[in-house]
Amino acid sequence: MKNLSVSTSKKIKVEKRSVHSLVTKLSNFLSVKLESLNINFVDAEYLLNINKDYLNHNYQTDIITFNYSGSNTLLDGEIFISVDEAINNALKYSVTLDSEIVRLVIHGILHLVGFDDESASEKRKMKKQENMLTEIFEKEYKNIVVEYDY
Repeated sequence: MKNLSVSTSKKIKVEKRSVHSLVTKLSNFLSVKLESLNINFVDAEYLLNINKDYLNHNYQTDIITFNYSGSNTLLDGEIFISVDEAINNALKYSVTLDSEIVRLVIHGILHLVGFDDESASEKRKMKKQENMLTEIFEKEYKNIVVEYDY
């Protein structure tokens, strides 16, 4: 997929072809087209600074998604995933890091297609879709993480 860019930090190496494959399958499953997408795997401090600078939130988070097109069917955006928070989540919820990375990519894509998690009802609806998609795709992407550093 030419219009997808995946960048990683020093803390993680992912199989970029697998990320491309996952995004392609998600796009097809959700019946959306991808104009341009950047997925950035960053450290917690980097994501905290984005959260402060762009969203005026002074707390750690595992993912931030920016939708540049405003469209829910022609995707143009950027996803930032905190590797540190992904590792913490994997340990906290007793899942593999591969599964957590798949879940976070799905979560970001769901934001781009219009799901939100601001209110409790929106969060439940988004979580239901996220869980369903994670269950479908996590089995296929068991080796998405090549290497990571705590």
